[in-house]
Amino acid sequence: MTPEPIDTGIRPRRRNVEFALLLLAVVILAGGLCLAGLEIDGRVPDDLALFVGGFGGAVLALHIALRRLAPWADPLILPLAAALNGLGLTVIWGLHRIGGPTQSEAGKQLMWSVLGIVGCLVVLLAIREPRRLQRYPYLMAVAGLVLLALPMIPVIGIDAYGAHRWIGMRGFTVQPSEFAKLLLVVFLAAYLGMKRDVLSTAARQLRVRGVKVFSLPRMRDLGPMTVAWGFAILLLVGTKDLGASLLLFSVFLAILYTATGRKSWVGIGLLMFSAGATVAWAMFVHVRQRVVIWLNPFEPHVYHADGGSYQLVQGMFALADGGLFGTGFSGGRAAEIFAADSDFILVSIGEKLGLTGLMAVVILLLLLAERGFRIALASREIFVKLMATGFAFLLAFQVFVVLGGVTQIIPLTGMTTPFLAAGGSSLVSSWIMIGLWLRLSDSARRPPPTGKAHAQLEDATEVIQLPVHAATRSDDEAEGDQAEGEQGDAGSADGADVTPPAAPHPNTRATAQG
Repeated sequence: MTPEPIDTGIRPRRRNVEFALLLLAVVILAGGLCLAGLEIDGRVPDDLALFVGGFGGAVLALHIALRRLAPWADPLILPLAAALNGLGLTVIWGLHRIGGPTQSEAGKQLMWSVLGIVGCLVVLLAIREPRRLQRYPYLMAVAGLVLLALPMIPVIGIDAYGAHRWIGMRGFTVQPSEFAKLLLVVFLAAYLGMKRDVLSTAARQLRVRGVKVFSLPRMRDLGPMTVAWGFAILLLVGTKDLGASLLLFSVFLAILYTATGRKSWVGIGLLMFSAGATVAWAMFVHVRQRVVIWLNPFEPHVYHADGGSYQLVQGMFALADGGLFGTGFSGGRAAEIFAADSDFILVSIGEKLGLTGLMAVVILLLLLAERGFRIALASREIFVKLMATGFAFLLAFQVFVVLGGVTQIIPLTGMTTPFLAAGGSSLVSSWIMIGLWLRLSDSARRPPPTGKAHAQLEDATEVIQLPVHAATRSDDEAEGDQAEGEQGDAGSADGADVTPPAAPHPNTRATAQG
């Protein structure tokens, strides 16, 4: 269905709902810090006002700016992000308070939180119309690839924990891949938005003994995207950041399938993943080590080995200790786990707050991803649809990879949990994504200008219904449509754009609309 224009009278109520939920998120932060301080020190934390005032003031200032900059934005996105960020601050404060009186790590996380919120505001100020990003797909691709290549430069690249993920100078470190993934999602959304019709139409077919295996578009249409994405994957493998490589490849495949609706792309992607996994197993020792840790974590020689399964096993024991309602901030073994505030932050939450608290956090993360999918459904622009979907998949896949790694569902990848884990790069990039989501949401929900409502609604019907039709038809039906199109117009056989005649033949309607 075509989205109904939102009545102007709803605007204050929607922002007021957001304000009330933001107050609840700040109350959760204040209550969590008070509980942690009372359990650990027997008193309310001395820096309670700093954390609540600094973080609460930042998110409320962003809310006030939203009333003017993006009044039609989804009212749940900002409160969900604020609640997750506040929970992360609380857990990190509790972990480092147990280790001693210093609050340097929690203070740094508060600083990165405020900087991330400022970055979100900058995005809203700089990008007033999201469609402008569609004009620069190759610039986004080049910028993303340059960021991915920076850790490979010897002067600034940092080799830590078996991977080249960071760059640093004078004690200041940044993980460029956290920002590169946002740029690459924008590139894919822009490129696929332009080439969607061509990629959806099969121009070449791979057959084995007369049986169709895959349908491929023209290589000149697929070439630039394949080269850019292949280069990104090679760079990630070169830096040994295989977690980010897996994440970006999965998001790429999801956006491609969303844009084209062709199941054959999923099959090709699985084949590419299998080939890449085989090459990674053969080339990299640390990949084989992580698979061995995943399959045999309790074997003595694996558990006691240097870089073995000690961290994973202790994490699973911590989750078991948490039980249903948790051990509280003063108990448990999470403080003994390496990277308990970053890679294993979900383990720390599961131990301190129990399975109930961990599931609540996962639900908040999935609700945030669900709001991204809602933006895609509400939008009239195919570029906005693909970009919102890409960010939603990016968040959902990241949660799956992290949670699956600490629970032994998949091998550990060293990836961080958005909004929760300690680290400035992940937190700032997550807030930038929130800024883009808010702008996309405002664009999707904003009613059309007076005098242009009829034209925009007609365009909305075509943009929304056409992807659904393309996504639900099978490859055989697409092949039949192509054969019919060949009879109606020889130019549509290779996926070329077709200008509809004044009175098109019914068989050529699908290609004419494309």
